[in-house]
Amino acid sequence: MARTTAASIGALALIAGLAACSSSDAAETDAEKAISAERCEENKAAGEIGFLTGYQYQASASILEVLAAEKLGYFDALCLDVTIQPGTGDTGQSAQLVAAGTVKFTAVSQQNLMQAADSGIELLGISSYSNVGLEILMTDTDITDLTDLDGSILGHKGDMPPAVQAMLDNAGVEVASLQQVVVGYDPSVLPRGQVDSLTGFISNEPNLLEATGDDVTVWRPYDFDVPSSLGALAVNPEFAAEHPTVVEDFLRAALHAYEYCSDNGEECVGYAADISGEGYDAAHNLKIWQTEIGIIAESKAEGTNLGALDLANIETLVGMLTEYKLLENELTVDDATAMFDTSFIENIYADGTLIWPAP
Repeated sequence: MARTTAASIGALALIAGLAACSSSDAAETDAEKAISAERCEENKAAGEIGFLTGYQYQASASILEVLAAEKLGYFDALCLDVTIQPGTGDTGQSAQLVAAGTVKFTAVSQQNLMQAADSGIELLGISSYSNVGLEILMTDTDITDLTDLDGSILGHKGDMPPAVQAMLDNAGVEVASLQQVVVGYDPSVLPRGQVDSLTGFISNEPNLLEATGDDVTVWRPYDFDVPSSLGALAVNPEFAAEHPTVVEDFLRAALHAYEYCSDNGEECVGYAADISGEGYDAAHNLKIWQTEIGIIAESKAEGTNLGALDLANIETLVGMLTEYKLLENELTVDDATAMFDTSFIENIYADGTLIWPAP
């Protein structure tokens, strides 16, 4: 298991002069200042807390801020012993590891959490940054209406993402007329004309193509009233019931780091690069981070707390999963909302401000 280690970074302020240090003695001193002794003991009782990233150490929301929280000493300051393991991108596997208790937290979209539950894999959703998903469709710029794609070739990584299918349906595309082909991870197949459209992620392929001077049009399912989620986190339900302060303080540290990394993206991406080692594309990952936090800021509803769960979005997701027959079993809105707990985010904010340090 890979573990990020908190390095000494001088006198970085956690709050009013709280310094984050790498030594265990210094961490104990900081913890006394950032958290009450009683709460500290509650958090320590949880032992080692595993977090599985969504995909490697990519600088995505729900990954980078967790890496930074560990590196900056925020977890130590709240008496949390967090270990970080790189995920493979297989959301089904990640869900199984959390449900089994092998790791306690992971990044998983709200729709994937519901699909995992449909397979008997139980997780508890605890936060989400945005209802705007990352999945997109790209076309050449001469495509001005999605119906222009009727009868064309669509490339994907193995399956057409449900959100993209819903978007095409909503736009009036004859989906059955599309020739779907599996392509690799090189987005240049689109500008080279090997496919007429290509699925991808809004913070990844468009930035790669821009870097090579290729101009494409990006079509977002969100703009066609298709629900999704971005930067959602889930936890093992039994662990959450036994250690509620740990769940709150894990989110607290991550959100505190999110605030820091929003202003210091290059520094935080540097932490991910250090962990990943040689070959990490820091420039591209910085663009990933900047793109995603931009979407989150743009889509955040006024008066809501960052990370707050939108139950209305969950209801809409149930409708999409049902309409496109993506579930084996019937899922009611009540059953779906029971898979999420809004209280953890609610408990770490006061009047719209993240509470730091912990109560």
